[in-house]
Amino acid sequence: MTEIKLDEFDVAILNALGRDGALSNAELSEKVALSASQCSRRRNKLEQNGVIQGYRAKLNNEALGLGMRAVVRINLQSHSGPNASNFNAFVAASSEIEAAYSVSGDADYILMVVTRDLKSFAEFIHQRLLPFPNVTQVRSDIVLQGLKDA
Repeated sequence: MTEIKLDEFDVAILNALGRDGALSNAELSEKVALSASQCSRRRNKLEQNGVIQGYRAKLNNEALGLGMRAVVRINLQSHSGPNASNFNAFVAASSEIEAAYSVSGDADYILMVVTRDLKSFAEFIHQRLLPFPNVTQVRSDIVLQGLKDA
């Protein structure tokens, strides 16, 4: 993909939408000092160029009964095509995993895992993740407090 040139208005639109993706073009225009029609055209162009890839609702995990969050680092025995594909499919099918990253360093993957409580987290680790073929090491850090969330 070719790098997209952004001007100060594009950056302001992206910052505003990053804070609240549900802004109408009228609300956006107030925040970035452009007309609603200009904001609409710029927003559409940013979407068409793939700069804005979509919008999502930010859910309150605690209100949904999901009060336990952990960062889980995974190592696989082998990274051959089928092993990586199978692990990617496992990640995609696991509702407890809200984000997953392939990383460099001492882990192969980092998972952001959300569950009801410590017991359900332990069940996920011991009954689903550790028995998964090719997983050789699992290290978990329980999140005590969120300081900044995407």
